[in-house]
Amino acid sequence: MDVIRRGVAEIIPEEELAQKIERSIKSKTPLNVKLGCDPSRPDLHLGHSVVLRKLRQFQDLGHQAILIVGDFTGMIGDPSGRSKTRPPLTLEETRANGQSYFEQATKILSTKKAKMLYNSEWLSKMSFEEVIQLASKYTVARMLERDDFAGRYKAGDPISIHELLYPLAQAMDSVAIKADIELGGTDQKFNLLVGRDIQREYGQDPQVILTMPILRGTDGVEKMSKSLDNYIAITDPPN
Repeated sequence: MDVIRRGVAEIIPEEELAQKIERSIKSKTPLNVKLGCDPSRPDLHLGHSVVLRKLRQFQDLGHQAILIVGDFTGMIGDPSGRSKTRPPLTLEETRANGQSYFEQATKILSTKKAKMLYNSEWLSKMSFEEVIQLASKYTVARMLERDDFAGRYKAGDPISIHELLYPLAQAMDSVAIKADIELGGTDQKFNLLVGRDIQREYGQDPQVILTMPILRGTDGVEKMSKSLDNYIAITDPPN
């Protein structure tokens, strides 16, 4: 727990994490530790390295790292921290961007206890009936508690229905892989909490959330982000 707590912004809830680790040790069964990557651009950057280093620590403690490339959710575009709708990408574009992710991530992660999955594997197979069933498990009021949605709603800025589906789609990733723990930046807290709720709805033990501080970008103001083009890629040359 000392290793896991180091450098972490928040663990929700910490007592559940301790219980999961105790069960894991007793049963000699590794925990599934999830990290989602948004393939809006083909680079992983130094901001990603913050969570990747924490994921590596879980690997060193004997757990399974699962990197989810959001090739399907990338077509929606993560609305986290967005003041306007993000232009959607095609599946071909998100797939192309995601191809080099595993190679980049394993500069930090061990290849032995790491696997990469594309969320189109399960999300593209959902029927419209299943999407409606999923949407019925969450309320618009809860969605509008998100700072970005709340701000846009108050300002009268448009919020598209497909953006409301993004946290639910990301939550289905946790259901699909039976995630025990999900890592993310502090800006992902809402999405990760939705994952806990949806896992409960599908009869699973909810994942523990572990958020890491946000690394500021090269502009010195905004978070390091591919969308804002203020990032240093993991594969960039030192100069």
